[in-house]
Amino acid sequence: MKPATALTHALVGTGALVMLTPFWFMFVFATHTNTEILSVPPPLWFGDALWDNLQLLLLRLPSFWHNLGWSLYVALATTALNLFFCALAGHAFALLDFRGRDALFRALMLTLLLPAFLGMVPTMLVMGWLGWMNEHRALIVPAAVSAMGVFMMRQYIGAAIPREMVEAARLDGCSEFGIFWRLVLPLSWPALGSLALVVFIGSWNNFISPLIVFRDVENFTLPLALRSLQGTGQTPFGALCAGAAIAVLPLLLLFIVASRRLIEGLTAGAVKQ
Repeated sequence: MKPATALTHALVGTGALVMLTPFWFMFVFATHTNTEILSVPPPLWFGDALWDNLQLLLLRLPSFWHNLGWSLYVALATTALNLFFCALAGHAFALLDFRGRDALFRALMLTLLLPAFLGMVPTMLVMGWLGWMNEHRALIVPAAVSAMGVFMMRQYIGAAIPREMVEAARLDGCSEFGIFWRLVLPLSWPALGSLALVVFIGSWNNFISPLIVFRDVENFTLPLALRSLQGTGQTPFGALCAGAAIAVLPLLLLFIVASRRLIEGLTAGAVKQ
């Protein structure tokens, strides 16, 4: 092995180890008591307190499984809406010629330069005016479409869908929505799969928006519900890590099964038209 290759492998391996260390401690601490976790040095291998930590988690957070269900509901609903609206917008920007198309697309891309927190206050004010505060639609509707998702779908559709096929469908009398539904969507599954993974993971891990929207613990999504454990007396670190492990496990399995698709989703914008 060449020295440069060996050095690259060593750097990548070190980076992977550093990234995986917090996950390792999370799973290890989920099996230990508070006293063991706070000891010096902390435990490095699994203990036998997992069941006790799970019981304590459900005692301190009785709505845990309810919160897990809400997280799944919000993530699935947000993902489904993003797939439809981002693909629809991507179809319009890639295959339709209309006045102001390029200017509108540039304006949409400019929104990517703005920090996400700048839109939180206006969004929450609108949700309050609509009477949606403390309801899950206040999370789902504002996140129903994203500029990055539109960009990904526009790039993919423009590169992968032959215009000759689209024109032939128009000559056959197919409506524009019919072309989108019957032709563009079936041929865009690779990009849709990538977008679904990116949106689902982002929605599942969302913490700030639920923190602003919700007031009742029963309505919390899982990240916010686990955070509430720190406000109930002494923090039960073992129970908190057990809940975090349950929350992270679906994402880890999803990443293991579909890591290649996720990487494709993150690089889909690099496809040249």
